[in-house]
Amino acid sequence: MSLLDELRGVVGEAAVLTGADAAPWASDWTHAYTWTPLCVVRPASTEEVSSILRIAYDTRTPVVPVGGNTGLAGGTKGDGAIMLSLDRMNRVIEVRPEARLAVVEAGVVLSQLHDAADAQGLAFPLTFGARGSARVGGFLSTNAGGSNVLRYGNTRDLVLGIEVVLADGRVMNLMSELHKDNSGLNLRHLMIGAEGTLGVITKAVLKLVPKPGAYATAMVAAASLPAALELLNRLQEATGGSVEAFEYMTPEYFRAYSVRYPDTPPPFDQTYDVTILVEVGATAPRDVTPDADGTVPVAGYLEEVLAEMFEAGLVLDAVVAQSEAQRATMWQRREAAGEVCLSRQPLVNNDIAVPVDKVGPFLDAMAPRLAALDPGAEPVVVAHLGDGNVHYAVWPESRDPAVHDAITEAVEDQVLQFGGSFSAEHGIGVTKRPSMARRKDPVALEAMRAIKTALDPRGILNPGKVLPDSNR
Repeated sequence: MSLLDELRGVVGEAAVLTGADAAPWASDWTHAYTWTPLCVVRPASTEEVSSILRIAYDTRTPVVPVGGNTGLAGGTKGDGAIMLSLDRMNRVIEVRPEARLAVVEAGVVLSQLHDAADAQGLAFPLTFGARGSARVGGFLSTNAGGSNVLRYGNTRDLVLGIEVVLADGRVMNLMSELHKDNSGLNLRHLMIGAEGTLGVITKAVLKLVPKPGAYATAMVAAASLPAALELLNRLQEATGGSVEAFEYMTPEYFRAYSVRYPDTPPPFDQTYDVTILVEVGATAPRDVTPDADGTVPVAGYLEEVLAEMFEAGLVLDAVVAQSEAQRATMWQRREAAGEVCLSRQPLVNNDIAVPVDKVGPFLDAMAPRLAALDPGAEPVVVAHLGDGNVHYAVWPESRDPAVHDAITEAVEDQVLQFGGSFSAEHGIGVTKRPSMARRKDPVALEAMRAIKTALDPRGILNPGKVLPDSNR
């Protein structure tokens, strides 16, 4: 029996795709990577995933797990591999409001999870631009961040338990619903962020939070990045830590946005150096119940802080959303960053993190370094300023790949000088393997390789991703 016949025997004829039928899984969202998979297999249960991996293990066939395929680092590149799509495993198994948790399969789309939580008056707070296509298994495998990390943390902070199928087909049940469990090594955290190189996540127990009853959202022009951080800190104090998003966009980004979306007006009548999208989410009745004049208290807190900082010259301009439509327009400007950056090629895309008070110094230090490497290069920068995650995208004038590599290395070097990381939330995939080789602690790499070998001794799980080749 051929390998494909064995796979069909597990999932059925219709769930094993080859040739033209596999084309939707033969490139990534950015189209920077294309490949020819051996096949695409679409299991409907953990048991089927287990059987597929046993077959792959016995035949030493590479397996590349894929969710919504919305990654930005080539993590689903799968030449000659079984592409393991979990899109049929898309059940929200249960939502338990009293425990504030949801049990879901790995193929659930993020927006589907949002809707299921919302129906119970709760929220799953992870959010980003690809929420309509990204799936649970994918955002767990990359430890996704998004816009609300400031208040709720990364994906790891939102997961209580997972179910994982190991390389040889064994199922590891880590489906804990506990907030405290000190029984040995935290294998859950090991699997989250491993990009499918250690196992295939098939289910998860996810934390839910109270759904905000009101939002206060504004576009703010700050006098400087330090002034913006002062705004953040004052708002956190005024609202009891309820700032959910604090997003920075540069003038260059807004110019690029206006080219890509000419029908959307700019946030202000004039251009400012520092523009922030800030959002506060309130849950307490005292903060969401309108006053006698109709003012929602949480919006009042925001307006009061903005007025104080305007008087002090730290805020230059501000527009507070007066309707859900205005709020949506503000978010559209920020969440279109992926489309804006990919609207021109070539693109040197960097997803880095530095301490929040080093974002400004990092950008200042990069300006002359970038100009020296490529005088015509254009940086297009947006940042989750509240957690120090900077998306430092560059449109180089030079078409020379060596120049593009030099830009990436300059970014890495500058980031490490500020105690930062060359990878914040997009994962490593293929794109950042050279960065791992150059910048990651060698002892840490050895430990990672040892773990990989222990859990995947035949190297079939998402090969060629995350870990650079060993020089030993």
